[in-house]
Amino acid sequence: MADGREHFSSRIGFVLAAAGAAVGLGNIWGFPTQAASNGGGAFLLVYLLMILVVAYPMLVVEMAIGRHGQANPIDSMRKLGRSPVSKRLGGSVGLIGLLVPCLVLAFYSIVGGWLVSFMLAAAADIVGLTDVSNWLKGFSVERNLFGAAVFYLLTILIVQAGVKEGIEKWSTRLMPALFVLFGVLFVYVMTLPGATQGLAHYLIPDFSKVMDRDLILAAMGQGFFSLTIGGCSMLIYGSYLSRKENLPKMALNVTLVDTAVAVIAGLVILPAMFAAMQQGVEIYDENGALLSSSTLVFDVLPMLFVGLGVVGPFIALIFFGLMTIAALTSSISMLECPVSLMSERLGTKRPIASWLLGGLIALFSAVIVFNFGSMFGQVATIATQYVQPIAALLFSLYGGWVWSRSEKLKELRQGYDKIEDGLFWKIWPVYVKFVCPALVITVIWMSLA
Repeated sequence: MADGREHFSSRIGFVLAAAGAAVGLGNIWGFPTQAASNGGGAFLLVYLLMILVVAYPMLVVEMAIGRHGQANPIDSMRKLGRSPVSKRLGGSVGLIGLLVPCLVLAFYSIVGGWLVSFMLAAAADIVGLTDVSNWLKGFSVERNLFGAAVFYLLTILIVQAGVKEGIEKWSTRLMPALFVLFGVLFVYVMTLPGATQGLAHYLIPDFSKVMDRDLILAAMGQGFFSLTIGGCSMLIYGSYLSRKENLPKMALNVTLVDTAVAVIAGLVILPAMFAAMQQGVEIYDENGALLSSSTLVFDVLPMLFVGLGVVGPFIALIFFGLMTIAALTSSISMLECPVSLMSERLGTKRPIASWLLGGLIALFSAVIVFNFGSMFGQVATIATQYVQPIAALLFSLYGGWVWSRSEKLKELRQGYDKIEDGLFWKIWPVYVKFVCPALVITVIWMSLA
């Protein structure tokens, strides 16, 4: 391990932090929406397969590159090259990858601000501050700036504290809280009329839809983005992982926790949707298509909470608190990527780097807020449909072709000296070299189609 480089102090700390980086609105917002739009149980079945086939092998690649490099994404990618040219190209690949968390954080924090605002609005409803609640639920520029500012403040305060005292400390608190809130919400939702129909729709697959092309492509894309493949978060967290740890096993643990959150989110959201339908809330349009995900989270489900009477604000507080935690565990990993670069390259103290870079990205978010109609969707599309898939493709190509088999074996052998005896090692190098790039290209094609 690089001299003086901070690293996670425990296995559970790493797993919860890395899983938290992957767990976000894609799991709690995107996954249930995709499941509701694509046959419920059929989508869940295909998604679980895609996580195993698509996401996990590439997660091992990113984490291994990070642990091998023991540095920020640019310098870690440079270390894979053998010649000056390949090192420069590797640095360029790292730079492209670094653009992903910066661009995503710029629009993600605006959404995170909405969640903070709705959470505070629920608290205001509980204490009777109706005017404050209405302002927090309104879609004004001032409200959006306020919410984003609070969300950035929380993110920066955690990142500035460092890996152990910031990221690991808060991940080991926020992730268990996430599961507890999910449990509370699930128990309550299942007491509502119509919830059992939603649960059956989610858990019982319609096998006639399993081979549907659109469903398979949707599940592949969701599995790909669920673990933030190409987003640099797993690479940078891998760089803080001790070489005494079994990396494939740690990656599997992260995958399992992340997938569990997505599956549990479906257990809560889909029954809640059907309960809302039972109360007359419109979930699907006249053609049977699900209303937009933004409508689902910020309009449809709050209507369900209102229909619950006096207990509604308390359930809303739990729900939006849960969503805020999920968003926050992802945002801290996004900010950590550029902060690590500035700290290592320029020697800038972590608190200064955190506030400076967090402030700069926050200013970009403010520009998006003032030009929401023209910029928000565009920035989100560029980040998630163009830059992230391209970065994932370049990571897989470098990890499969530029990084030699012997060097990969050497890296994975640390912490697991018998890896050559297992089936994983016999399959994984070939899989990374040929199958992963092909799968990423498929996801890119799917995103652009």
